[in-house]
Amino acid sequence: MNASTASRPSTLRALFVSSRPISWVNTAYPFGAAYLLGSGVGVEGGGGFSLVAFLVGVVYFLVPYNLAMYGINDVFDYESDLRNPRKGGVEGALLDKSVHRTTLWAVVVTNVPFLVALVVLGAVSGNGPWSWLVLAISVFAVIAYSAPGLRFKEKPFLDSLTSSTHFVSPAIYGLALAGPHWTGQLVAVCVAFFLWGVASHAFGAVQDVLADRAGGIGSVATVIGARATVRLAFVAYLIAGVALLFSAFPGPVAAIVVVPYALNVLPWWNVTDDGAESANAGWKRFLWINYLAGFIVTMALIAYAFTH
Repeated sequence: MNASTASRPSTLRALFVSSRPISWVNTAYPFGAAYLLGSGVGVEGGGGFSLVAFLVGVVYFLVPYNLAMYGINDVFDYESDLRNPRKGGVEGALLDKSVHRTTLWAVVVTNVPFLVALVVLGAVSGNGPWSWLVLAISVFAVIAYSAPGLRFKEKPFLDSLTSSTHFVSPAIYGLALAGPHWTGQLVAVCVAFFLWGVASHAFGAVQDVLADRAGGIGSVATVIGARATVRLAFVAYLIAGVALLFSAFPGPVAAIVVVPYALNVLPWWNVTDDGAESANAGWKRFLWINYLAGFIVTMALIAYAFTH
């Protein structure tokens, strides 16, 4: 066995870990659910369901999209990640420099074919221009968050807005590809989801406020402080829940999912910047709350499908 063969498993493992498998569902599920609903399952004006479009989209937002989002981040955040004790597990990979070039090439090789296929499928569906625009915004947000020269992650407030776009845009893209008629109720769901994303990113930034300041990295938490950021996240979660009350069923039922998120940040309501690292416990719970929320939303969607 030569050296390159021996190193292949470790390289593949590094790419796998970098893609954050625990978070794959957070982008694939929004696309899949939005596309199913938008293509005619209970949403007026859907353009018709395509199994090929559904499968290609789900697979893309399941793995390649996450490899791009997190892999690019791991490459260009390497120096700061070395000093971050959270890196090296489910909260973030610590990619050895030897696989940085490979990671970036893997992002290109795994993403480009799917993006080409999705562009073609958009044209076939008759919803090309809008779906192409949303897909372009989604991919740009993934790159801009971490890539040198853009680094939206270091621009306070824009960091949370961009991070939320990472998770909401797959759902918007699913709707754009399916082509339903947009209604105020559908917009309310998207607004609620976006606020959830903003709140989640902001709370995640709390635990790193001291490390980010020490490293000269800006974030919403470094600007307004840990305590104000926690309160911002709490309020944003609540407003997201209120927005869902203005949506069609099962939106009002799904509004309950914001409750565990809001309760999760409450213990840090009065956190100081010096004690901000303790918020990591809440962030770890957040990762598992996502699965509980996903279950509740899935049950609501199934009930909706059977009643319409």
